[in-house]
Amino acid sequence: MIDVHAVTIDYGQGEQTVRAVENVSFHLDKGKSLALIGPSGCGKTSLLFALSGLLYPRSGRITMGGEEVNTPRRDVALILQNAGLLPWKTVWQNANLSLLLNGEFPQQNAAEVLAHLGLDSVMKRFPAELSEGMKRRVGIARALSTSPSVLLMDEPLASLDTLTREKIQDLFLNLWHEHGFSLILVTHNIEEAAFLGQRIIVFTDRPARISAIVDNPQMGALDYRERSPFQAVMSQLREALEA
Repeated sequence: MIDVHAVTIDYGQGEQTVRAVENVSFHLDKGKSLALIGPSGCGKTSLLFALSGLLYPRSGRITMGGEEVNTPRRDVALILQNAGLLPWKTVWQNANLSLLLNGEFPQQNAAEVLAHLGLDSVMKRFPAELSEGMKRRVGIARALSTSPSVLLMDEPLASLDTLTREKIQDLFLNLWHEHGFSLILVTHNIEEAAFLGQRIIVFTDRPARISAIVDNPQMGALDYRERSPFQAVMSQLREALEA
């Protein structure tokens, strides 16, 4: 279980202090999904970095499985808006970068993940030879190569066209069902939050405070976009954001 208790995050000191997140608390059970949505720049990414162990809160506490998060963890993977691929390395090398940096020989499941993501035919290509959608999938493969128990995603599909975005959303959903990891997604896209979040936390403008929590128990099917509960959840989110 992931537990976030009264977390406040500041940048700078003294008169230069900027508060990004203020007194945020929530929990996420193992294998569940959570979407964080709010205005651009409100502090969602800061909270995600704290969850990943890359940023330490000014106050409050974050635990995973009962252990405090104060450094990056091997069982937590982070996917950023920019796929962050190394241009001089191939798809295979980029996908296995986390394992290679840890001195591990890439496991067979890495090849299976690449194949599952439709990348088996381009493993020897370099990032410049890939479409933007393919680059995002390589980033996903790299995150999954370590078999994480928690997957954190920061606007992973921003700037993609609608059809490509929906295809990769479907892919995330299938991977979540298949691998059983806990999923936390930061997004400013209402449709994406409603499609991928079993629970959705709506934040205020900076500093991010929780303004609403929307439960979304019927998510999980690929045709959920065509169902009436999906539209109802999106309406709730719009109202919460406008408020």
